[in-house]
Parts: sequence; C-alpha cells; structure tokens
Amino acid sequence: MGSKKNSNTIPIFIIGTMFAIFGFVTWINGTLIPFMKTVNELTEAQSYLVASASYISFVVMALPASYLLNKIGYKKGMSVGLLIMALGALVFIPAAHARTYWIFLLAIFIQGIGMTILQTAANPYITILGPIESGAKRIAIMGISNKAAGIIANIIFGALLLTGIDDVKERLLTATESEKGALLDTMADSVVTPYIVMALALFVFGLLIRKAPLPEVEAEESKEATKKVTVKTHIFQFPHLWFGVLTLFVYVGAEVIAGDSIIAYGLSLGFPAEYAKYFTPFTLTAMISMYALGVFLIPKYIKQEKALIISAALGVVFSIGILLTTGITSVLFVAALGIANALVWPAVWPLTLDGLGKFTKTGSALLIMAIAGGAIIPPLYGKFVDASKHGLITSGVLESEALARASTSSYWILLPCYTIILLFALWGHRIGKKKK
Repeated sequence: MGSKKNSNTIPIFIIGTMFAIFGFVTWINGTLIPFMKTVNELTEAQSYLVASASYISFVVMALPASYLLNKIGYKKGMSVGLLIMALGALVFIPAAHARTYWIFLLAIFIQGIGMTILQTAANPYITILGPIESGAKRIAIMGISNKAAGIIANIIFGALLLTGIDDVKERLLTATESEKGALLDTMADSVVTPYIVMALALFVFGLLIRKAPLPEVEAEESKEATKKVTVKTHIFQFPHLWFGVLTLFVYVGAEVIAGDSIIAYGLSLGFPAEYAKYFTPFTLTAMISMYALGVFLIPKYIKQEKALIISAALGVVFSIGILLTTGITSVLFVAALGIANALVWPAVWPLTLDGLGKFTKTGSALLIMAIAGGAIIPPLYGKFVDASKHGLITSGVLESEALARASTSSYWILLPCYTIILLFALWGHRIGKKKK
C-alpha cells in the first residue's frame, strides 16, 4: 500500500502541473472580459463571449478528444493539447494588431481546444489513479494547483492589461475618432508580449510532457468495471450519469460567473480598476482554502456526498446574499462563492463515474462536454444585465446606477444552478445504482 502511494506521487505532481497550466490560461478570462469590453467597445453580453469562446470548445472537442486519447494515449494527448494551446496564444498577436474581436475569440477558442484535450485526459486519469472513495481528495489537490495558478495569472495580467484602464476610459469620452483609435490600439498591443511568453512556455511543456513518467491506469479501471457493471449495455442505462452531466453544466456556469464576472461587477459598482483587478483572486483564494480543507477531511472525516450537499447549500445562501446587499459586501458574497464551488467539481466527478465500468471513458467525455455551461450561462448573465440596465435607464435611472443595480439583480441566475447541484447531492447521484 505504501509503495503504491509513493508510486502515485510523481504522476499526481505531473497532472497537478497540467491543472495549473489550464488554470492559468482559463482564469485570465476574468481580466480579459473588462479588457475586451473597453478595447473592442462591447456591451456586457458581448464581453462575456470571451467565456463562451473558451468553454464552447468542450462541446465541440470532447468526443474527438476522447477518440484521440484512445488512439495515442494520455501522455501524447497532453502534449498535443499543450501545443494547440501554444498556437492559440500566438493568434493573440494578429488579433491585437487588427483589434478585431472575432480574432481574439478565435484565439481563445483554439486555446480552449487544447484545454479540452488536456482536461479529457487529466480529469479521468486523476479520478481513477487511486480508490474512487478518495477521488474527491485527489481532485481537490488538483484544484489547489489550478486556482493558485489562476491567482498568479490574474495578478500578472491584471497588472499588464487593466492598469490605467480607468484613465483610458476617461480620455475616450473626449477623444476624437483618430485619438480614440490610437488609444485603443496601444491598449490592445499590451497583450502581445505576455502571450508570446505564454506560447513559448506552453510549447516547452508540450515537448517535456512526452518524457513524463505517467503509468497506464486503464487495466485497473477495467478490473473495477468488471466488478461493478455486468448487465449494462449502453450509456443511457445510467441515469445518475446524465444528472451528473447536468450538474456539472450548471456548476461550471456558476463557477465562471463567480470568477469571471467579479472584476466587471466591481467596476459596475464604482470601484476603480486598481482595486477591482484583485477581486478574482479573492474568489480563487476562497476556493483554495476550501480545497485544502477538502484534502484534509475527505474521505476520512466527511464523505464526498456530504461535502457536495454543504457546498450546494452554501451556494444558495451566498447567492441570496449577493442579491440582498450592495457595495463591497455584495462583492465579498460573490468571492465567497469560491467556498461553495471548491468541492463541487471534485465530488461530482467520482460520484458520476462510480459504477460506469467500461463506459467510464464515454462518461468522462460527456462530463467534459458539460463544461460548456461556462460558455452559455455567463453570457446569459450578461444579457440579463443589459436588459435590466436598459429597462432602468428607460424609467429614468442614471446609467451608472442602472448598471450597478442590473449587475446585482442578475445574479439571480445562480439560484437554480445551486438548486440542481443540491438535488444531485441529495439523491441524484444514486439514481439507477445498486445499493452497496
């Protein structure tokens, strides 16, 4: 037992590095949304297409990624994913020079394709690397890597992209068309250097991962499959899987809103960009704290199911807190969603994959596709903000106040998301399973 634990240490560290890489790339979106809104002069709903471009790739590429991994294996698949992410980073260069929104979205989408391949390999790999009962613990460790990298990404890119944005907005109000174009071109060019560095780093990691000592874990998975599934003949005979896919869909949407909207939300409430750029790290720090607690508690002191119930209930409470407060208190409730979100992903994966046996790979691909919740739910939030803001302005409310009130009230979209997660935690993960 001890030697097996030790033998898993290096693979866990390597997969943790993969989680850190796509955490770094994913959580930049919180900075890119207000940046793109200014550079490309977008509405709220249009700015949240940054999240859509990143997460819609999981629908498009999840099943092809699963097919690719079956052909070339986990290690080569991760390498391909990293190299594609490097290519996406390079596309930011022509996007910046042209200051064209669809090219920026294309760059983000290409990076999303690479992340899909990476996640399709990494999530099931870490889930089945050890006992299913402690799957949430291992994924929580991955979450710490992911969110720590996200904090670093937001600090770096917040400093590079959002510093001076308030001054630029002020100057745009009185600038001529030519002055406005020059200001926005200069601002857009600020993404070039960091994305060149990112591309180089991803390319190097893509080459190094081919030499990484990652053991094959499929044989152990097959043994579990033989034990747990004897009469199932197709994927539609697992109702708990489909509930798990829905749960992950709404969860990712809620997580992306919590992490990616908080800077824009702070700006809408009147906080200067110099302060608001640090708000996403608030959410990610809350998540890391809860991940660390999960590593300590699961499964020794608390079961995965119980952790998920508590998380979903906290999500409902914190969402109500956002709606009933304003100012920094409301912002802190958004950040507190990190506490509610942290253990959802680690718990949903093992609870959903448990009992799938030979259908585990297909189930994993479906769960990866559910990440598309991050492409659909945040833009819906943006649309609700735009619609509510327009209604308030029509009724005579000042534009700045209308934006603040609309941004707050539109967080109601989180309530059905956390309700679905709670239902899955209470009974949904047991639907169709034999009692053990």
